Amino acid sequence: MFYREAGQFKVSYAADQAIFPIRQDQIGMAMILAVAYVVMPVAGSEYWLETIMIPFLVFSLAAIGLNILTGYAGQLSLGTGAFMACGAFAAYKLTTAFPDLNIIVALLLSGVAAAAVGIVFGLPSLRIKGFYLAVATLAAQFFLIWLFAKVPWFTNYSASGVISAPPRAVVGELYVTGVHATPQARYLFCLTLVAVLALLAKNMVRSSIGRQWMAIRDMDIAAEIIGIRPLRTKLSAFAISSFYCGVAGALWAFFYTGTVEPGAFDINRSFQILYMIIIGGLGSILGAFLGAGFIVLLPIVLSRLPLMLGLPISTATISHIEVMVFGTLIVFFLIVEPHGLARLWRIFKEKLRLWPFPY
Repeated sequence: MFYREAGQFKVSYAADQAIFPIRQDQIGMAMILAVAYVVMPVAGSEYWLETIMIPFLVFSLAAIGLNILTGYAGQLSLGTGAFMACGAFAAYKLTTAFPDLNIIVALLLSGVAAAAVGIVFGLPSLRIKGFYLAVATLAAQFFLIWLFAKVPWFTNYSASGVISAPPRAVVGELYVTGVHATPQARYLFCLTLVAVLALLAKNMVRSSIGRQWMAIRDMDIAAEIIGIRPLRTKLSAFAISSFYCGVAGALWAFFYTGTVEPGAFDINRSFQILYMIIIGGLGSILGAFLGAGFIVLLPIVLSRLPLMLGLPISTATISHIEVMVFGTLIVFFLIVEPHGLARLWRIFKEKLRLWPFPY
């Protein structure tokens, strides 16, 4: 009744292959974009925009990158934080070496730099997979963070090792980073960039390269027999995944924290992104957003829930509870619903198609 395609007919292949083939999905997405672009900048407070929405968008972009590699291509990675650091430091070096470089170009070039590093550390995937590949990417995580911390060239020989992201404008005096940028400007820039890259990722996984990734993920030997080249397919997954993570790292440094430091991209960051795609759903662009929203909002809810209930719980105890909740949810989704929140959303939509009749 509310979610049925009765009377909606497809008269072309393009209409049948649309990302949102059902009118209700199109209306729902239009409403979400309207709230994100119109309501949130006007009604959202500075706390909501800077502390919740911008980290949510950055985490969503990083989760999309990891989901391309792990969810679609089946290559397990624990080096997401390191690839984000590559993007952050590349953007910093580019903006300081070329002061007139546009911030959009700097972000894209930082993603390209991270993609190049991802290809190098993706070479072991040609010989190993599974747990062994995870260990190889874990080595990349520790090595790259150590490199950024120990080589002073990356921080322009700063004595403290912590550097500030320089202010940058998109056009004219429209600043989106630095002290001159408003929270609304930073939020809208991140929202637009993440929306464009998410759309590209959605179309990419539906194209021939996406089908090759999924063929390698499901059975690499059979994929090679039918003509898919493992070398090109796996390295393309590493490159594109690292590109997304690199752009996310640059956004994190320039639009959220305002500083570029290796400690922000340690192993905990890699595991945090991995939790997002497990909870949100492997092999799903929507799952990246759902998982990022869940991970961002859950600590806020857990920190405020004792106060709302009048329970005298310390901050340290709340932090321990947060870790236990994360671990319980990971085990729950791996056992009960491996495809995460995105799969639950698809099941809910299927039930809407039959409501009020029994399923």
